[in-house]
Amino acid sequence: MNKVPMTVAGEARLREELEQLKGVERPRVINAIAEAREHGDLKENAEYHAAREQQGFIEGRIKEIESKLSSAQVIDVQKLPQTGKVIFGVTVELINLGNDEEVRYQIVGEDEADIKAGKISVTSPIARALIGKEEGDVVVVNTPGGEVEYEIASVQHL
Repeated sequence: MNKVPMTVAGEARLREELEQLKGVERPRVINAIAEAREHGDLKENAEYHAAREQQGFIEGRIKEIESKLSSAQVIDVQKLPQTGKVIFGVTVELINLGNDEEVRYQIVGEDEADIKAGKISVTSPIARALIGKEEGDVVVVNTPGGEVEYEIASVQHL
């Protein structure tokens, strides 16, 4: 099985969601199903069917999270040597050389990516172009809108 890189924060978020699903959501849905069964004819009982559908979603999500956690390789970037190189987990500040706009991204696992929060997947075109580069390097990223040149202003192990 291939290991998938994940940050410590990403693992914690998944474990928290798993706890919520197993400890709160699953018991709530089981109670809702039991209560709906008491109302009689299950064929025409919308509450029962809705609760069963929600139970299926919850069970599927639990399996999905457990699978992700079992194949995760958790990387604590703060314990890695600070070399100034761009590696998984670091936060990089980039300057777009075309318009002098500054952007800041943390390179995270695929499941943790959230562009609005400044987190990009390690498999994204920008991250792939940045990995292995150092502060001061200029990288060219192929984007749907064409090539964009970025200068790496800083690399931080946050």
